[in-house]
Amino acid sequence: MNATAATDTTYNAPPDVERFGGRAALVGGVALLLVLVIVGLARVMGAHVGLADVWRAYLVGYVFWTGVSVGSLAIIMLHHLSGGGWGVVIRRPLEAATRTLPVMAVLFLPIAIATFTHTLYPWTVPAVAAEQVVKHKALYLNVPFFLGRTVFYFLMWFMLAYFLNKYSLQQDTESDPRARRTLKEKMQTVSGPGILLFGLTVSFAAIDWVMSLEPEWFSTIYGLLIMVGWGLTALAFAIVTTVMLAKTEHLEHVYQPRHFHDHGKLLLAFVMLWAYFSFSQFLIIWSGNLPEEIPWYMRRLFGGWGYVAVALVIFHFALPFVLLLSRDLKRHGRSLVLVALLVLFLRVVDLFWTIAPSAAAMHHGGDAGAAEAHGGVLAAAIIYALNFIIPVFIGGIWVWWYARELRRRPLLPLGDEGLENALEQADAHH
Repeated sequence: MNATAATDTTYNAPPDVERFGGRAALVGGVALLLVLVIVGLARVMGAHVGLADVWRAYLVGYVFWTGVSVGSLAIIMLHHLSGGGWGVVIRRPLEAATRTLPVMAVLFLPIAIATFTHTLYPWTVPAVAAEQVVKHKALYLNVPFFLGRTVFYFLMWFMLAYFLNKYSLQQDTESDPRARRTLKEKMQTVSGPGILLFGLTVSFAAIDWVMSLEPEWFSTIYGLLIMVGWGLTALAFAIVTTVMLAKTEHLEHVYQPRHFHDHGKLLLAFVMLWAYFSFSQFLIIWSGNLPEEIPWYMRRLFGGWGYVAVALVIFHFALPFVLLLSRDLKRHGRSLVLVALLVLFLRVVDLFWTIAPSAAAMHHGGDAGAAEAHGGVLAAAIIYALNFIIPVFIGGIWVWWYARELRRRPLLPLGDEGLENALEQADAHH
């Protein structure tokens, strides 16, 4: 098939995508029902599962799926600034992911409620807020300012997603090459400052949503860690999507080994960056051994959490690193998607390892939600299970909306001047 002819075809997502979205919504509904049943049974059996435990599990899922949406925005901007066929073929799936941001804004409401009711963040609890270290941060850590900043983050993300999606769609309707190049330049103009804006908003969102779970602790590298984690999550999800779409007859010539190889190399780079920032943070804090910093790692390296930390080192870094060194694996879609799925699962585990141990900080403020504080094995098992079930509930909603957005536009940016070259590269390796 010739590349010019290929660009004249409207590549719509197959009907299976919409059906998959419906099944995802059903799975999400079942997960929500399961959460309600588990929490109800826990109370009947005397295993204390507090609201704080549920909210922390919700936060794990929320940060994960927000990472797919906002991380996709970053990868799109990176592509507009750097170019290359690797980004052309995954641009529309990434754009569809950015259009799920309104859903994530609505799904923030439970976190806002938890903040208002003092059941998630320790700094909202008077006993903790009165402590000297936390008291000095009151100008920043207060409910109105916290919610105001979140509104600002979403407004900035909405703005970037709106213009990038708008100009991308306009490219498809333009037949004049000069008009198409002008739109490309507009997307580059948005992407330059957009990358900086992404870095700032994600850094502060990381501090607000996750780091402030333990308000006495701080890390100057934490924003970078979340940024890279979100980019890694978004890229892994895009790989899974494109490999699934490559099974469609009219797209099998588009997603070729050359593109999978490029995506695999980028995935390897993100895995290495995540490991670098994670180790840097650990090394700096552990060697400093300061009383306001070291307890964060003490809670996550001893007891059962130590095994989770080792699992992250092995399966989140070492195994993907070794596998992605293989050129053959990166060029084989089915093999690459298995690595991407492993990375996605370990992203949830990493957020679980980061967020769940912060229960001790909330308990310190007078909340009885920490399973560790109660010493109940059953309660701990239930709470830890919720950290993986609730993300499925949020994911069901997210994937349902994502599937709808994926069906709304062609799966390829037909007006992009780089598309023909990308397809020629594919045909050359077909």
